Amino acid sequence: MDTLDRQLIGLLRQNARTSVATLAHKLKVSRGTVTNRIAKLENEGVIVGYTVQLRPDSQPAEIRAWMSIVVAGNETRSVIASLLGEPGVAALHDTNGHWDLLAELRAENLNELSEILERIRLIRSIQTSETSIHLATYRGGSI
Repeated sequence: MDTLDRQLIGLLRQNARTSVATLAHKLKVSRGTVTNRIAKLENEGVIVGYTVQLRPDSQPAEIRAWMSIVVAGNETRSVIASLLGEPGVAALHDTNGHWDLLAELRAENLNELSEILERIRLIRSIQTSETSIHLATYRGGSI
């Protein structure tokens, strides 16, 4: 990947529906170059899909939380397998530093979140955890 690819990916992250003509204009290259670069990035598996971003207040009933987890001993794989089987875990990330894993949790309400946390805390080899409820997301200067 070169600078143009990174710039293209940045623009697509902001809005994956941006037209090829607009991308070409912003990047100061031809439409054919943009089309070829996108195809190359998709074929190489750099771009693996496109998604919809919802306005944060469009799902007011959904609670999102982040759980940082420390795994005891060499049991990370078994903990990951257990967490991936938990329906309240929307995404799971391997990290470095103090925490071993970062789990994104989703629940309809606080009672459901409490039940999810209770189930996760019962997983063998989770040594400690800390959970923070997601309050807001800021992108590109939108405060």
